[in-house]
Amino acid sequence: MIFRHPARKREDGRRGRFEQFAELASNFTSSPVFAALCVALVALFVAVHAAGLATEWQILVGDVMTAVTLLLLAMLKNAERRAEHAIQRKLDAIARALHEQQQGERGQAHKDLREAVGIEERL
Repeated sequence: MIFRHPARKREDGRRGRFEQFAELASNFTSSPVFAALCVALVALFVAVHAAGLATEWQILVGDVMTAVTLLLLAMLKNAERRAEHAIQRKLDAIARALHEQQQGERGQAHKDLREAVGIEERL
């Protein structure tokens, strides 16, 4: 198994299922609906403990909160790596374009720079 940067596309240039899922999950977890679900889950956690329900219920609610936390951590890390990759590609394109400009040329680096602008929307 080869581990690669999560923002890298497959050889054919398309995004895989995981990349599509990660983007959808990232969009959902940053939505007001998900924030409301998290508030409801925390309220349920507090209510179960305040009501003094059986230990099984307390463990169940705690396990659900732990699972949600772990999923959020994975989505956050994926989004961070994708943004980092997009920024690095832009910086590399800017550096190459500036170097070309200092040499008195306007070639491939300027084309790459135009392509790199807006890359995070395509990843």
